[in-house]
Amino acid sequence: MFRQAIFEKIAGMSILVDRVTKWYGSQAAVSQVQFELQPGEIVGFLGPNGAGKSTTLKMITGYLQPDEGSTFVGGFDVQKNALAAKKLIGYLPESNALYYEMYVKEYLKFVANLYAVENASAAIASVIERTGLAREQRKKIGQLSKGYKQRVGLAASLIHQPKILVLDEPTSGLDPNQIVEIRELIRQEAANKTVLFSSHILQEVEAICNRVIIIQKGKIVADAPLEELTKQASLEHVFKRLTNV
Repeated sequence: MFRQAIFEKIAGMSILVDRVTKWYGSQAAVSQVQFELQPGEIVGFLGPNGAGKSTTLKMITGYLQPDEGSTFVGGFDVQKNALAAKKLIGYLPESNALYYEMYVKEYLKFVANLYAVENASAAIASVIERTGLAREQRKKIGQLSKGYKQRVGLAASLIHQPKILVLDEPTSGLDPNQIVEIRELIRQEAANKTVLFSSHILQEVEAICNRVIIIQKGKIVADAPLEELTKQASLEHVFKRLTNV
Protein backbone atom coordinates (compact mmCIF):
# COMPACT_ATOMS: atom_id res chain seq x y z
CA MET A 1 0.00 0.00 0.00
CA PHE A 2 2.84 2.39 0.86
CA ARG A 3 4.61 1.79 -2.46
CA GLN A 4 1.32 2.24 -4.33
CA ALA A 5 0.72 5.55 -2.55
CA ILE A 6 4.20 6.76 -3.47
CA PHE A 7 3.65 5.74 -7.11
CA GLU A 8 0.33 7.58 -7.26
CA LYS A 9 1.93 10.68 -5.75
CA ILE A 10 4.73 10.66 -8.34
CA ALA A 11 2.30 10.04 -11.21
CA GLY A 12 0.20 13.02 -10.16
CA MET A 13 3.09 15.47 -10.37
CA SER A 14 4.52 17.21 -13.39
CA ILE A 15 8.06 17.23 -12.02
CA LEU A 16 9.63 15.58 -8.98
CA VAL A 17 13.28 16.16 -8.12
CA ASP A 18 14.20 13.65 -5.43
CA ARG A 19 17.41 14.48 -3.54
CA VAL A 20 19.64 14.79 -6.59
CA THR A 21 23.38 15.40 -6.37
CA LYS A 22 25.80 16.04 -9.22
CA TRP A 23 29.56 16.09 -8.79
CA TYR A 24 32.13 17.72 -11.08
CA GLY A 25 35.39 16.35 -9.79
CA SER A 26 35.50 17.08 -6.06
CA GLN A 27 32.87 19.84 -6.26
CA ALA A 28 29.16 19.21 -5.79
CA ALA A 29 27.44 21.44 -8.35
CA VAL A 30 24.08 20.28 -6.94
CA SER A 31 23.68 18.73 -3.49
CA GLN A 32 20.56 16.89 -2.27
CA VAL A 33 18.19 19.14 -4.23
CA GLN A 34 14.55 18.26 -3.76
CA PHE A 35 11.33 19.90 -4.99
CA GLU A 36 8.14 19.10 -6.88
CA LEU A 37 5.89 20.89 -9.37
CA GLN A 38 2.17 20.26 -9.64
CA PRO A 39 0.31 20.45 -12.97
CA GLY A 40 -0.38 24.04 -14.01
CA GLU A 41 2.27 25.69 -11.83
CA ILE A 42 4.57 28.42 -13.20
CA VAL A 43 7.74 28.31 -11.13
CA GLY A 44 10.72 30.65 -11.28
CA PHE A 45 14.07 28.97 -10.63
CA LEU A 46 16.56 31.58 -9.41
CA GLY A 47 20.19 31.65 -8.37
CA PRO A 48 23.47 33.43 -9.09
CA ASN A 49 25.87 32.17 -11.75
CA GLY A 50 27.30 28.81 -10.79
CA ALA A 51 24.56 28.07 -8.25
CA GLY A 52 23.45 24.86 -10.00
CA LYS A 53 20.41 26.02 -11.98
CA SER A 54 21.38 24.73 -15.41
CA THR A 55 22.78 21.49 -13.97
CA THR A 56 19.46 20.84 -12.22
CA LEU A 57 17.44 21.58 -15.35
CA LYS A 58 19.66 19.26 -17.41
CA MET A 59 19.05 16.44 -14.93
CA ILE A 60 15.29 17.03 -15.05
CA THR A 61 15.29 16.90 -18.86
CA GLY A 62 17.58 13.87 -19.10
CA TYR A 63 20.62 15.60 -20.59
CA LEU A 64 22.67 14.86 -17.47
CA GLN A 65 22.57 11.87 -15.14
CA PRO A 66 22.55 12.62 -11.40
CA ASP A 67 25.22 10.92 -9.32
CA GLU A 68 22.66 10.47 -6.56
CA GLY A 69 18.88 10.73 -6.43
CA SER A 70 16.27 10.68 -9.20
CA THR A 71 14.13 12.96 -11.31
CA PHE A 72 10.59 12.18 -12.48
CA VAL A 73 8.55 13.84 -15.23
CA GLY A 74 4.85 13.04 -15.59
CA GLY A 75 5.35 9.95 -13.45
CA PHE A 76 8.27 8.64 -15.56
CA ASP A 77 11.69 8.10 -14.02
CA VAL A 78 13.88 10.21 -16.31
CA GLN A 79 16.96 8.06 -15.67
CA LYS A 80 15.14 4.80 -16.46
CA ASN A 81 12.59 5.91 -19.07
CA ALA A 82 14.12 8.97 -20.69
CA LEU A 83 12.27 8.80 -24.02
CA ALA A 84 8.82 8.68 -22.43
CA ALA A 85 9.74 11.59 -20.13
CA LYS A 86 11.23 13.72 -22.93
CA LYS A 87 8.05 13.39 -24.99
CA LEU A 88 6.28 15.36 -22.26
CA ILE A 89 8.90 18.13 -22.07
CA GLY A 90 9.53 21.21 -24.16
CA TYR A 91 13.11 22.25 -23.30
CA LEU A 92 14.84 25.49 -24.24
CA PRO A 93 18.44 25.24 -22.99
CA GLU A 94 20.51 28.31 -22.17
CA SER A 95 22.75 27.73 -25.20
CA ASN A 96 19.76 27.30 -27.59
CA ALA A 97 21.82 25.24 -30.01
CA LEU A 98 20.39 25.63 -33.52
CA TYR A 99 21.42 24.60 -37.04
CA TYR A 100 22.24 27.98 -38.55
CA GLU A 101 22.40 26.68 -42.13
CA MET A 102 18.83 25.38 -42.00
CA TYR A 103 15.82 27.48 -42.88
CA VAL A 104 13.38 28.18 -40.04
CA LYS A 105 10.56 26.11 -41.49
CA GLU A 106 12.97 23.35 -42.51
CA TYR A 107 14.36 23.17 -38.98
CA LEU A 108 10.90 23.00 -37.39
CA LYS A 109 9.97 20.18 -39.78
CA PHE A 110 13.14 18.37 -38.71
CA VAL A 111 12.21 18.73 -35.01
CA ALA A 112 8.60 17.69 -35.68
CA ASN A 113 9.88 14.52 -37.36
CA LEU A 114 12.11 13.76 -34.37
CA TYR A 115 9.02 13.83 -32.15
CA ALA A 116 6.93 11.92 -34.71
CA VAL A 117 4.36 14.73 -34.63
CA GLU A 118 1.12 13.80 -36.36
CA ASN A 119 -0.03 16.26 -39.03
CA ALA A 120 3.35 18.00 -38.85
CA SER A 121 2.42 20.67 -41.42
CA ALA A 122 -0.45 21.92 -39.26
CA ALA A 123 1.71 21.80 -36.13
CA ILE A 124 4.46 23.80 -37.83
CA ALA A 125 2.01 26.41 -39.14
CA SER A 126 0.49 26.75 -35.67
CA VAL A 127 3.77 27.18 -33.82
CA ILE A 128 5.08 29.65 -36.41
CA GLU A 129 1.98 31.76 -35.89
CA ARG A 130 2.12 31.56 -32.09
CA THR A 131 5.80 32.51 -31.92
CA GLY A 132 5.59 35.34 -34.46
CA LEU A 133 7.90 33.71 -36.99
CA ALA A 134 5.67 34.05 -40.06
CA ARG A 135 7.81 36.70 -41.76
CA GLU A 136 11.05 34.86 -40.94
CA GLN A 137 10.09 31.27 -41.76
CA ARG A 138 11.86 31.20 -45.13
CA LYS A 139 15.11 32.67 -43.81
CA LYS A 140 18.13 30.72 -42.67
CA ILE A 141 18.38 30.63 -38.89
CA GLY A 142 21.86 32.14 -39.08
CA GLN A 143 20.38 35.26 -40.69
CA LEU A 144 18.04 35.96 -37.77
CA SER A 145 18.51 38.38 -34.89
CA LYS A 146 19.13 37.02 -31.39
CA GLY A 147 15.48 37.61 -30.52
CA TYR A 148 14.20 35.63 -33.48
CA LYS A 149 16.69 32.84 -32.81
CA GLN A 150 15.14 32.58 -29.34
CA ARG A 151 11.70 32.41 -30.96
CA VAL A 152 12.89 29.51 -33.12
CA GLY A 153 14.15 27.73 -30.00
CA LEU A 154 10.81 28.28 -28.30
CA ALA A 155 8.94 27.10 -31.38
CA ALA A 156 11.03 23.92 -31.40
CA SER A 157 10.25 23.33 -27.73
CA LEU A 158 6.51 23.73 -28.41
CA ILE A 159 6.14 21.83 -31.69
CA HIS A 160 5.03 18.55 -30.06
CA GLN A 161 2.48 20.14 -27.67
CA PRO A 162 4.38 19.30 -24.47
CA LYS A 163 2.67 19.30 -21.10
CA ILE A 164 5.77 20.70 -19.39
CA LEU A 165 8.04 23.60 -20.41
CA VAL A 166 11.58 23.87 -19.02
CA LEU A 167 13.13 27.19 -20.01
CA ASP A 168 16.72 28.09 -19.11
CA GLU A 169 17.37 31.84 -19.42
CA PRO A 170 15.04 32.26 -22.43
CA THR A 171 15.54 36.07 -22.61
CA SER A 172 19.31 36.12 -22.08
CA GLY A 173 20.98 38.70 -24.33
CA LEU A 174 17.75 40.19 -25.67
CA ASP A 175 16.92 43.90 -25.82
CA PRO A 176 14.03 45.28 -23.69
CA ASN A 177 11.46 45.05 -26.51
CA GLN A 178 12.43 41.47 -27.30
CA ILE A 179 12.24 40.57 -23.59
CA VAL A 180 8.67 41.85 -23.40
CA GLU A 181 7.69 39.90 -26.52
CA ILE A 182 9.22 36.61 -25.34
CA ARG A 183 7.77 37.11 -21.84
CA GLU A 184 4.28 37.53 -23.29
CA LEU A 185 4.73 34.44 -25.44
CA ILE A 186 5.75 32.39 -22.41
CA ARG A 187 2.79 33.72 -20.42
CA GLN A 188 0.40 32.68 -23.19
CA GLU A 189 1.87 29.19 -23.48
CA ALA A 190 1.84 28.76 -19.71
CA ALA A 191 -1.96 28.93 -19.66
CA ASN A 192 -2.23 25.14 -20.16
CA LYS A 193 1.23 23.88 -19.21
CA THR A 194 3.50 23.42 -16.22
CA VAL A 195 6.48 25.77 -16.54
CA LEU A 196 9.87 25.72 -14.80
CA PHE A 197 11.55 28.96 -15.74
CA SER A 198 15.13 30.00 -14.97
CA SER A 199 16.08 33.67 -15.20
CA HIS A 200 18.42 36.33 -13.82
CA ILE A 201 15.79 39.00 -14.45
CA LEU A 202 13.74 39.24 -11.28
CA GLN A 203 11.06 41.46 -12.84
CA GLU A 204 10.49 38.72 -15.37
CA VAL A 205 9.91 36.14 -12.65
CA GLU A 206 7.54 38.49 -10.82
CA ALA A 207 5.58 39.08 -14.04
CA ILE A 208 5.21 35.40 -15.00
CA CYS A 209 5.62 33.10 -12.01
CA ASN A 210 3.39 32.24 -9.07
CA ARG A 211 6.09 30.39 -7.11
CA VAL A 212 9.84 30.85 -6.71
CA ILE A 213 12.65 28.42 -5.92
CA ILE A 214 16.08 29.88 -5.10
CA ILE A 215 19.25 27.81 -5.27
CA GLN A 216 22.62 28.85 -3.86
CA LYS A 217 25.84 26.85 -3.98
CA GLY A 218 23.94 23.77 -5.16
CA LYS A 219 21.34 23.81 -2.38
CA ILE A 220 17.75 25.05 -2.23
CA VAL A 221 17.56 28.06 0.12
CA ALA A 222 13.95 29.11 -0.60
CA ASP A 223 10.83 27.54 -2.09
CA ALA A 224 7.55 29.41 -1.62
CA PRO A 225 4.68 31.12 -3.43
CA LEU A 226 5.83 34.48 -4.81
CA GLU A 227 3.23 36.33 -2.74
CA GLU A 228 4.46 34.71 0.47
CA LEU A 229 8.13 35.20 -0.36
CA THR A 230 7.67 38.92 -1.03
CA LYS A 231 5.23 39.65 1.81
CA GLN A 232 7.76 41.64 3.84
CA ALA A 233 10.43 42.50 1.26
CA SER A 234 10.92 42.75 -2.50
CA LEU A 235 12.07 39.72 -4.46
CA GLU A 236 15.34 41.54 -5.16
CA HIS A 237 15.94 42.02 -1.43
CA VAL A 238 15.07 38.40 -0.65
CA PHE A 239 17.34 37.16 -3.44
CA LYS A 240 20.28 39.29 -2.27
CA ARG A 241 19.82 38.24 1.36
CA LEU A 242 19.78 34.53 0.49
CA THR A 243 22.55 34.46 -2.12
CA ASN A 244 24.99 37.25 -1.14
CA VAL A 245 27.09 35.01 1.08
